[in-house]
Amino acid sequence: MEKGSSSDSLHTLMEAIKSSELVENRIQLITKLGDAVLPTDSDLCILLEFLAVLWEGFTCLDVSQCMLNKAILDVAGKFLVGNPTCQEKFLILGTQACEWCAKHLKMTLMSSGESQEEDHYMLFFQLLSECFIFSASCLSLIANNHILDDALMTSLDTFSCELLSLVKDLATDLKKIQSLTSELLKEAEVVLESAIKVCKVYAQEVNLGSYSQITQNDGSSLDDRGASHLNHVTNLIKHMIEKLSELGILAADSGGSLVTVLNLSWKGVISLLQLGGNALSQKVNIGEIISILISLAIDSLRCAADTWYSSGDQTISTTEAKRAFIPIKFYLVNAVKICSQYPLQAFAVYREVTRCILLLTTLTCTFSAETYLKNVCEALEELLKPTSLQLLKSFLNSSQLSDSQKLQILDWLFSIERHLLWDNMNQITDFQNCSLDELFSVDCEAMPTVRTSLLGRVVLFADVLKTSFDLHEFVLLEIAKKLQRFLDVFVDDEVYTFALVLRIPASHSEGKSLELTWEPFLFCFLNALKIFMIIISGTPAWYEMECFLHNNLFHPHTLCWEIIVELWCFTVRHAESSTVDMVVDKLCSLYKLVSLSDSPFSPHSRLRKMARSMCLLLASCTASTVDRVYRSILIDERSDLSAIMYAGLMMEGFQVNLLSDNMKAGATERIFQDYARFVDDYIENPIYSCSTIVHGLPVAALCSSLHSMQIDASGLDNKTIRLLLAAIQNYKNSTDAVIKSHSCRLVCEALEIISSAKHLYGYDQMEHVIIELQKLFITGPSSSGFELQECKPALASFMSSLAHMEMIEGDESAKTSAIWQLYHMLLRERHWALIHLAISAFGYFAAHTSCGELWRFLPPNAALSFDLESGKNANVEWFMSELKVFLDKEMALSPMSASSPEQFELVVKDGCILRELYQKNSYLGVESVEHERMENDDANNNSNKRRKLPNGFSHGMELLHSGLKIIGDGLSQCKERQEDLTEVDDKIYTHFSRLEDVVKHLTRFADIE
Repeated sequence: MEKGSSSDSLHTLMEAIKSSELVENRIQLITKLGDAVLPTDSDLCILLEFLAVLWEGFTCLDVSQCMLNKAILDVAGKFLVGNPTCQEKFLILGTQACEWCAKHLKMTLMSSGESQEEDHYMLFFQLLSECFIFSASCLSLIANNHILDDALMTSLDTFSCELLSLVKDLATDLKKIQSLTSELLKEAEVVLESAIKVCKVYAQEVNLGSYSQITQNDGSSLDDRGASHLNHVTNLIKHMIEKLSELGILAADSGGSLVTVLNLSWKGVISLLQLGGNALSQKVNIGEIISILISLAIDSLRCAADTWYSSGDQTISTTEAKRAFIPIKFYLVNAVKICSQYPLQAFAVYREVTRCILLLTTLTCTFSAETYLKNVCEALEELLKPTSLQLLKSFLNSSQLSDSQKLQILDWLFSIERHLLWDNMNQITDFQNCSLDELFSVDCEAMPTVRTSLLGRVVLFADVLKTSFDLHEFVLLEIAKKLQRFLDVFVDDEVYTFALVLRIPASHSEGKSLELTWEPFLFCFLNALKIFMIIISGTPAWYEMECFLHNNLFHPHTLCWEIIVELWCFTVRHAESSTVDMVVDKLCSLYKLVSLSDSPFSPHSRLRKMARSMCLLLASCTASTVDRVYRSILIDERSDLSAIMYAGLMMEGFQVNLLSDNMKAGATERIFQDYARFVDDYIENPIYSCSTIVHGLPVAALCSSLHSMQIDASGLDNKTIRLLLAAIQNYKNSTDAVIKSHSCRLVCEALEIISSAKHLYGYDQMEHVIIELQKLFITGPSSSGFELQECKPALASFMSSLAHMEMIEGDESAKTSAIWQLYHMLLRERHWALIHLAISAFGYFAAHTSCGELWRFLPPNAALSFDLESGKNANVEWFMSELKVFLDKEMALSPMSASSPEQFELVVKDGCILRELYQKNSYLGVESVEHERMENDDANNNSNKRRKLPNGFSHGMELLHSGLKIIGDGLSQCKERQEDLTEVDDKIYTHFSRLEDVVKHLTRFADIE
C-alpha cells in the first residue's frame, strides 16, 4: 500500500504540474516533487521522462525560465545519487540541459553590454554550474554501473558531445564572464575527467586492445552484437578525442588562463588513443591530431621568438625562456607518445613533424649568434632538443615502418641538394641575420630546397650522430651513407664561417646531472662523428665509414680534409693494435702509390697532402708503430722513391721525437749526414746536383725539422752559409729556368736554416751573405726575377734574427747599409701576407736589437706609412702608430676569444676562396692520382718526367685484369643456374663489383686496354 500510495502521490503531483499555468506554481510543485515523493525504480523512469518534457528548450526572456529549469535539475539530481537505474533517461535530460545552457550562454554574453537583471545573470551561471555537477554525476553513475546497450551508448555519445561543446563554449568566452569563473572551471575540469573515465571503462569492457590485436593478426570476427557494442565504444572514444582536441586548441590560444584545461584535454587525448591501436586508427584521424600538436608547438615558438626579438637586445632570463618552452615541450611530448604508438599513421605527416624538429635546430644556430639570447639557447638545449630527437626516433626506431619508409624520412631530412651550395656564388644568405619570417614561412614542400635551414640541418645531423646508439643497423647504415654530403656542406663559405666562429650549447651527462657548455660548432660536429664511429664499429655501417675516410684523404677543401685526418687520428688512438696496423699499412701503401707520380716540392701536391696526413696520424700512434713506418719508408735508402717519401714526411714536419730513443738518434744523425753530403756535392758541382731526381731533398728535410723544433741546430757549421752563397751565385749565373728554380728554393731553405741556428749570425762570412742578399734582391740584374718573390718570406725570417748580431750604426758600414736597404724593400711590400711577415720581422728585430737609430730601417714610403683615406700621404709617425697597434693585437690574440665583425668578414672571405678552389678541384680522390700532370714543364730533364713503372707492375696488372674477367664469367654462370641466392652470394657480388672498380683505376697506370 505504501509503494502504491507513493506512486499515486507522484502521479497526482505530475498532473498538478501539467495543469498549472503559472511558472511560479510549477516551480513550487516541482520542488515538492523532489522533497515529498520517493518513487520506485519503475516510476523513476516516468518521472525523468516527465521532467524532460517539462524542460523548456527555448532560451528564456526572464528569470522564471531559469528558475524552472534549475528546479528540474535539482529534482533529477536528488534521484541520481546512488541510483543505478534509468541511465539513459538521465543522459537524455542531461543532453537537453547542455544544449539549453549553450544557447543561453551565447545569448547572455551577446547581451552583456545591455541592461539585464543581475539576479537573472547570476541565476543562469548557478544553473550552468549545476548542469556541470549533474553531468559529472551522470558520468560517474555510468562509469560505476556500466551497461553495454545500444540505446544507452547512443545517448551517451550524444550527451558527451553536447557536454564537451558546452565546456568549449564556456572556455571560449571565459574572459567575458565577470564572476564564478574559478568555480565553473573547476567543475568543467571534473566533467572532463569523468568523461575520460567513462571511455576507459567501456574500452576495458569490450577489451578494445585485444580486438585491435585480433583483427590485426588473424582477422577473427565478432558476432553482430559484439560488433555493434565495439562500434559504439569506438565511436564514443573517437568523438571524445575530437572534442578534447578542439578544446586543447582553444586552451592553447587562451594565453595561459586555461592551463589546467589544456593539460586535461591533451592528456585525455593521449590516454584515449592508448586504449586501442588498430580499432581506433581506423576511426580517428591520428595524423591530423599530430599535425595540430606540431602546429601548436611552432606557433608558440614563433610567438616567443617574436617577443624576444622585439625586446631591444635586452637579455632574456633563463626563467622567462623556460616558461615559454614548457608548453612547447608539452606538445612535443604528446606528439612523441602518439607517433610511438601509431607510427604508420604518423608517417603520413612526417614532413610536418621533421620540419618542426629542423626548425628547432635552425633557431638554435640563429639564437646562438645573439649574446642576449644565450639563456634562450641553453633552455632550448635542455628542454626541447631531447624531446625533438625522441620525436624523430619514434619514426626511425619503429618496427611497424618499413626500411623504405625510414629511408624516405632520412632522405627528406638529410639530403642536401648541390644547388644549395653552388647557387650561392654571387649572393650571401646570411644565416645570422635571417629574419624570423623567412624561417617560419618555409612550408614542408620547400624545406629541403631552401638555404635558411642548411645550418640547422647540419646541427640536427650531428645530434642524430651523437645519439644514434639505439638506432637499428639499417638506419645506421643509411646515415653513414650521408656522411659525404654533410662533409661537403662545409665547402659552403657561410657554413665554413659559422663552423669556425659560431659557438652553440652542448649538453654532457655528468653522472645523473646534465651539464651545458658552449662549444665551437666545428668541435661539436667532430665530436658527433667520433661518437658515431664508436657506435657503428662492428656493424655493416663501418664499411661505409671506412670508404668515407679513404675517399676524402685528398679532399680539396682544407677544413674537410682536416676533419678527415682528425677522424683517422681518432681511429688509431682508440682502436685495437691490429686495426691500427691495418690502417697504417693501407695508408703507407697509398703514400707510396702517390709518391710515384708527384713532386715533393709542390706544397699543394697530393704527395705533400698525404705526407701531412701521415705526420698527423703518426703523432697519435705508439713509438713502435712510428718506428715500423719509418723503417718501411727507408727500406731501400738508395731508391729515389724512398728518398721522395722520406723528404715528403720531413717537409711536412715529421716529429722525430715520436721515434723510439735508438731510432730517433739514428734519424737525427741521418738528417745531418745527408745534409752535409748534399752541401759538399752541391758546392763542388751545383749543375749536376740540380739534375738529380732528389735534388735538394736533404736541405728541405733539415729545414723542416729545424722549423718544427724537432732537432737541435747547434751542430750546424758554416756549411749552410757556404750553401747559401753558392745557391745565390748559381741563381745569378744560370740562364736555365729549372736551375734558377732549384737555386731559388735552396736560397729559401738556407735562409730558414740560418734563422733557426742563431749562432751562425756570429760567423765572419755573415757580412758577405748580407751584401750578397742585398745585391740579389735589390741592386743586382736578377733582382726583378719572379722566383725571388717566393724567397721573401724566408728573407723576412732571416732578417728578424739579425738582431742577434753586432752592427755598427753609420753610413760607413756596408753591412749595416745593406740591412737598411733590405728592410726598406720588405716594408714597402703591398701584399697583405708579405706586409704581415715584414712587420712581424721588424717588430722582433726592434725588440731585440741594440741599434738605437731604428728610423734608419724604415723607408719613407713603407706600406703602413700611408693614410687610409687618400692612400697618398706617407708619414713615419703613422707607421709607428700602426706598428704598435699590430704588435698589441699580436700579443692579445687568443684562439678562444670571441670573434669580432671584422674577423667574421675575414673568415667569410677565406671561405669564398676555399669554395672556389674546391669547385676547380672537386672530388680529387685516390682514384684520380694518375690524372694529375707533373708540376714541372715537359722540357725539363729526366728528373721532372713521369717515372716509368717497372715491367712487373704492368705484367701483374694484366694477370689481375684477366683473372677478374674469368671470375666474372664464373659468377654469371652461377647466377644463371641458381634462382635463389643466399646472403653470402650477395656479399660476394658486392665485393667483386668494388674490386673491379679498384682494378680499373690501377690499370690506367699500366696502360692496359
